[in-house]
Amino acid sequence: MRKSILLFVSLFCTVAWVKAQVITSPDKNLTLTFALKDNGVPTYQLDYKQKSVIKSSKLGLETKDVPSFLDGFSITKTEQNTFDETWSPVLGEQKNIRNNYTELLVTLAQKAVKDRFIRIRFRLFNDGLGFRYEFPAQANLNYFIIKEEKTQFALAGDHKAFWLPGDYDTQEYSTMTSKLSEVRGKMKEAVTPNASQTTFSPTGLQTPLMMKSDNGLYINIHEAALIDYSTMSLNLDDQHMILESFLTPDAVGDKGYLQAPTQSPWRTIVVSDKATDILASRLILNLNEPTKYKDVSWIKPIKYVGVWWEMITGKSTWAYNNLESVQLGVTDYAKTTPNGKHAANTAHVKEYIDFAAKNGLDAVLVEGWNEGWEDWFGKTKDYVFDFVTPYPDFDVAELHRYAASKNIKIIMHHETSGSVRNYERHLDTAYKFMVNNGYNSVKSGYVGNIIPRGEHHYGQWLVNHYMYAITKAAEYKIMVNAHEAVRPTGLNRTYPNLLANEAARGTEYESFGGNNPDHTTILPFTRLMGGPMDYTPGIFQTKISAYNPENTSFVHTTLVKQLALYVTMYSPLQMAADLPETYAKFMDAFQFIKDVAVDWDETKILEAEPGDYITIARKAKNKDEWYIGAITDENPRTATVTFDYLPKGKTYTATIYADGKDASYDKNPQSYTIRKMKVTSKTVLKQALASSGGLAISVK
Repeated sequence: MRKSILLFVSLFCTVAWVKAQVITSPDKNLTLTFALKDNGVPTYQLDYKQKSVIKSSKLGLETKDVPSFLDGFSITKTEQNTFDETWSPVLGEQKNIRNNYTELLVTLAQKAVKDRFIRIRFRLFNDGLGFRYEFPAQANLNYFIIKEEKTQFALAGDHKAFWLPGDYDTQEYSTMTSKLSEVRGKMKEAVTPNASQTTFSPTGLQTPLMMKSDNGLYINIHEAALIDYSTMSLNLDDQHMILESFLTPDAVGDKGYLQAPTQSPWRTIVVSDKATDILASRLILNLNEPTKYKDVSWIKPIKYVGVWWEMITGKSTWAYNNLESVQLGVTDYAKTTPNGKHAANTAHVKEYIDFAAKNGLDAVLVEGWNEGWEDWFGKTKDYVFDFVTPYPDFDVAELHRYAASKNIKIIMHHETSGSVRNYERHLDTAYKFMVNNGYNSVKSGYVGNIIPRGEHHYGQWLVNHYMYAITKAAEYKIMVNAHEAVRPTGLNRTYPNLLANEAARGTEYESFGGNNPDHTTILPFTRLMGGPMDYTPGIFQTKISAYNPENTSFVHTTLVKQLALYVTMYSPLQMAADLPETYAKFMDAFQFIKDVAVDWDETKILEAEPGDYITIARKAKNKDEWYIGAITDENPRTATVTFDYLPKGKTYTATIYADGKDASYDKNPQSYTIRKMKVTSKTVLKQALASSGGLAISVK
């Protein structure tokens, strides 16, 4: 009898081992459990310090043309490994990044499909989890079409969420803050007009999705290494608090065309009981591959000004004239009458070049330089731009000569008008034109509905186009700043010439009605989790009517908060977005923009709470200088700035740019003070921040 009991226990343990696998993070705080449930359904769950992060959740993919990868699985093999390395990004928030995880690789077979198998790979870091589906080369799996990915994230409660409406074409919404159970009731309010938008569900949400549980866990869901696959959104089952992946379809409704060997992007969950740890996470970068480029010497950070804000505010125009209809190659602009407000003219661009050179900036962005701007917006027009033909008042050769004489680069602008097909026709010619005329970086735009008609900004077809444009640019040693493109997923590690993206509601919306005061206290927890953003800060004239009397919008920050954004909103591409004549009135405050670095050796998250406040200190690359930024929402508060990261026994001079005592974003945004003080590693500074105010400090 004893022998039978021992045999039973042995068999039970063997079955349990086959059905459940458990790994822990290197610091033992996180636990991942993988198991096959009834009918061979793969599931996972995630716990942090014995608190549930993700309850038992289903994994799998529904396919259109072959049997689906949903159930009927058995485990044929499991492998566990640990990995620990330190690597250095080409550009980044810190010089060295540790990549340390425990890995579980599970191989699954389906009895109903002979000799077919898939793998699910889990990587558990100290700051969260990444997992993906892998489809190795095999006899019985070649091409297949995804109908829907069915990855679940079963939440442990009705969390507070910082969310955007699920949309196939834009992220340019204001972030909503609510309980998940309130999403359905707030969705109509959340969906505001945009040049191109396609919402898909009354409970659809975008990633990165930031949440906070009632028991104090901060949870962020996103994806990493989005390549040759559709962008993932999330659909919320608000009865059971389950999020499920929802991929962007193509023009005929399919959600992905795959060929083995291949894999999905990583699905990522960053978690901690400290908000500062979320901002410090490098998990998404670590799940991307090392750079594909042997030579990265041509990839440099950029601080720039631009012929841009004056058009955004309505002071000037992109278009050369007011024609209602133009045809590229047919319309003779030399025979038309200029509208007198065209900003991208040779003399005016020279003024920006002079300002950049005088103030130690690197480059000047020029938008509206090329023929075709008059009549395309809001229309589905295929052939709008050729990306090489300037307006009559823009002398490419002369501006190349003049900028080079001042050691300034001009940043090219390629607005595709959503006509991706047309852009690809011209891409090689456009990049060659850039090289021949001294441009080494480009801002690309994808405003409007996509051509081919029916494709979406975040579908697999467009994901592949963005990758094509980035890798093609690298062939010409060109850096890319993509606007209206797919949201970042850490690919700037692999393709570091992808300097930044927009992919969110940027500063331009301050001229279109305003961004909420809490906007930039949320973006680092959401949009910036995937990579740097070209947010275009630095607006000192906060009343838009000063530039365009017909525009009554105003910037929803103080002037000092605009300075602080250069630290709190990471990007190796930073714009001083206001007009040179405005900066000339505030040169003492502009000094911070001149000084602040855009590439970093170290980053310290001093304090943070999503939607409320952020304080960050960063050490400039290869310099003994630190820069600190603190921002708040509409609520005035006191920032606590510590300096314990400074070398002990060494004294520094801190220049402190602070809101004035009477400052507020809506009544007195330009009130500020500047003072100097000595600081050491023992110094603790308490500084008041105004309503939607900030604090900026340079430490030398």
